[in-house]
Amino acid sequence: MKLSVVSSLLLAGIVALSWAGCSKDSQNPDYIAEANCSAVDANTNTYALAIKDIMDNSCALGGCHDAATKSEGVDLSTYAATKTAFESQNLLCAVNHGSGCEPMPQGGSKLPQATLDRLACWAKNGYKQ
Repeated sequence: MKLSVVSSLLLAGIVALSWAGCSKDSQNPDYIAEANCSAVDANTNTYALAIKDIMDNSCALGGCHDAATKSEGVDLSTYAATKTAFESQNLLCAVNHGSGCEPMPQGGSKLPQATLDRLACWAKNGYKQ
């Protein structure tokens, strides 16, 4: 009997901690849901036509998020790797210099708002290749 009560309490604690760890940081907006895509043409805001250049010039540089270095385990040098990184990590928080996120590009200024809009809209529109 004691074992089942202890097990139940332990399970409840684990569930509560897991839920708390997964909750969204209320200090940061949902960058994808709140993306202003009115000035971004979804037909040209594809990885090949727009996002690759942003990644190559701001992120996938030697010593940063290129295929060889993969700083912090993040590779932003290909479509597949970039899409995976966007889906599994809070990269939009980092490039928006959000609360609790390491600001990217590291040691640099925040990317222009038009660039941030392109990134969020790319995600919002389904990561078109």
